[in-house]
Amino acid sequence: MPSITLRDVGVLSPHALFQNLSLIIGDGDRIGLIAGNGGGKTTLLRCLAGMAEPTSGTIVRSRGLRIGYVEQDVPINLLNLPLAEAVRRALPAAERENNQWRVDVALDEFAASPDLHTRPLQELSGGWQRLALIARSWIGEPDMLLLDEPTNHLDLRKIQMLERWIAACRVPMVIASHDRRFLDACTTRTLFLRPGVSRFYAHPYARARQLLAEDDTAQEAKAVKDAKEIERLRRNANELKNVGVNSGSDLLLKKSKQLRQRAAALEETLTPLRQVREGDIRLANRGTHAKIMLSVSAVDVSAPDGRMLFCVPKLDLFQQDRLVLLGRNGVGKSQFVQLLRRALADEDVPGLRASPSIVMGYVDQLMSHLPDAMTPHGFISDRFRPGEQRTISLLAGSGFSVDMQRRPIGSLSLGQKARLGLLALRLTEPNFYLMDEPTNHVDIAGQERLEAEILAHEATCIVVSHDRAFVQAIGTRFLLIDGQTIAEIDTPEEYYEGLASP
Repeated sequence: MPSITLRDVGVLSPHALFQNLSLIIGDGDRIGLIAGNGGGKTTLLRCLAGMAEPTSGTIVRSRGLRIGYVEQDVPINLLNLPLAEAVRRALPAAERENNQWRVDVALDEFAASPDLHTRPLQELSGGWQRLALIARSWIGEPDMLLLDEPTNHLDLRKIQMLERWIAACRVPMVIASHDRRFLDACTTRTLFLRPGVSRFYAHPYARARQLLAEDDTAQEAKAVKDAKEIERLRRNANELKNVGVNSGSDLLLKKSKQLRQRAAALEETLTPLRQVREGDIRLANRGTHAKIMLSVSAVDVSAPDGRMLFCVPKLDLFQQDRLVLLGRNGVGKSQFVQLLRRALADEDVPGLRASPSIVMGYVDQLMSHLPDAMTPHGFISDRFRPGEQRTISLLAGSGFSVDMQRRPIGSLSLGQKARLGLLALRLTEPNFYLMDEPTNHVDIAGQERLEAEILAHEATCIVVSHDRAFVQAIGTRFLLIDGQTIAEIDTPEEYYEGLASP
């Protein structure tokens, strides 16, 4: 039976990403791997694949184990190759000529049309590039699959297609992902990777997350109780020592020593409380007395080339509405958001009226509104003028070290840009949020925090999102764009079920 055994595995980089990790990955396992951005998910996958070595502990792979590892990024040497050839190159050179059929079968699994087979990988969407990497790993007939953020760049239809494909596979898998609904659909066990004590549960993400919260609460309560007991033991030990010294009693001095030893032993068993999460997400809402925030009447939405996409006949957005725009890629959701953004930035758009009290907060998935040439410190300082020390403090609270605060924004990762964009959103203090895929590149803890903040502030917003868990958590109204038609639907599940049909 193919398996990977971990014994007390840990990685320092330079601080502990994880430590004392022991588990067996074997037949039937579908393990969801959860950690914050930079929390060690990719590092652990590379260690499992044999591409990196842990700092401590051992990893034992069963003899002859073939591992398919799907990385996040496409290797540069594949980008100029046609899709089919990029997949074929995953086969040993001696097997390529006689096994073209395996390439065709793998691509057919993901419904790749014949014209896509001959197009260079660099000309294809990020979603097709992800599927090409998965197909490359699969044609090697692996005994185990390691998937690093497999849903990145995939639209909902492709995500659901990938879910069906994974369900049909018969090999163990470890899947690192920030997509909670995907994890629930595709995994059976969950590993929460932590610098201190990692947690492993024999459940998919949603149930495992509940158990993690319960265990954390119980552990914190125990830590507080034990700390009080340690304090009591040491106080009693000091009292006995004073009495023993003053009375010359060796028995009391001996008891004092025993109490100190008990306190020290108990202290060694204490598990550190959860660390404060770096990069915390907070929002603000300045409020308004307006009942109708936005009114749309017979507004045409067009593509950048001027092609008509759809018309919005009538739409009123009321205070505390959280309207989610649904529809397949390319139907014009982002174009509608951009039209609204321009209108709220004082561009005259016939048929669109906004309350004079609206203060817009805007984010998109690439954080394209952030100036790449500026530093995070310069951007926050110039835009909001909170003062030098307050700027440093705000950025530190969003997960930016002093050194990182002085780097160009263009050099930051997408996760770091997302944190900076959400900090700017908070400092704008809007009463209307316009968000295009705000959870892309935000880890699960950040997604949950963003949901909680939106709900706590009763934010009024229009959102585009492929994140089903996020949509379900925050949405109150749902607008489906299908071709050139637009209609309000009761629940997003109506749309998701339609996409799920093969």
